[in-house]
Amino acid sequence: MAKSRQIALPGGAVLNAVEAGSGPALLMIPGWSQSAAEYGRNIEELAQGRHVIALDMRSHGESPDAASGHRIQRLAMDLREAINVLGLDRVDVLGHSMGSSVIWSYLDLFGEDRLRRLVIVDQAPMVAALPGWDAETRKTFGCLLPDVQSVAGFCDAVRATETVEGTMEILRGMFTPGLPEKELHWIASENLKMPRAAAADLLFDHCLNDWRDVIINARLPALVIGGRKSIFSAESQEWIASVNPNARASIYEEHEGGSHFMFFENPRRFNAEVSAFLSN
Repeated sequence: MAKSRQIALPGGAVLNAVEAGSGPALLMIPGWSQSAAEYGRNIEELAQGRHVIALDMRSHGESPDAASGHRIQRLAMDLREAINVLGLDRVDVLGHSMGSSVIWSYLDLFGEDRLRRLVIVDQAPMVAALPGWDAETRKTFGCLLPDVQSVAGFCDAVRATETVEGTMEILRGMFTPGLPEKELHWIASENLKMPRAAAADLLFDHCLNDWRDVIINARLPALVIGGRKSIFSAESQEWIASVNPNARASIYEEHEGGSHFMFFENPRRFNAEVSAFLSN
């Protein structure tokens, strides 16, 4: 049965974690403003034969609010410190959305040290397009937003939205239309556990990163999971897999829960696929 624990990092932050199972370690990193609890449909099944540790990153979920460090590079350092504190070696890491950006930042800072296999779940190499990019280039790299001004507007909306109902509308397009309203309400409530100012600051940093060079140089075995109806193009997930000879892409169609949260909407397929990949 999954249980919670606290991980005190040398830098001063404390991360909440939900863990289950024993054996080879799998660290799970949620997306922006998301929580480890949202992996509730995955943790125990993935923990059959392995030690699963789902992290609430700083200021997310049940982790204490941090006064600073709401940027991808700091979260990558938090991941590094958590791996060291837990005494893990050759760990598998799964990141959803921004959690994948944390993995790419880790690779940029520390290389492949301590890592064995990666599961990249629906994160674009670039959230915002560079000036002058045409529609085809934006699709290839998964750009959700056309420019920096759009990023600023998105962050302003997050900063100003403190109700569950308003947050539901910000998140609604990240799910297929069939998601029950009560489930969207719960996920919005989990999002609001992160203070809105910190969430907006982190979102701004997240959206302006360009991970293409890190992705091109990555050679760890990787499973790249995307959705045909996600906020990020399926083509971008296929591109991520195409530049790494040790990676493959798996795209969920809309009727398979193939939006941004396929691990939540189609846990049966997701759990089976991830388990098979990590068992090799």
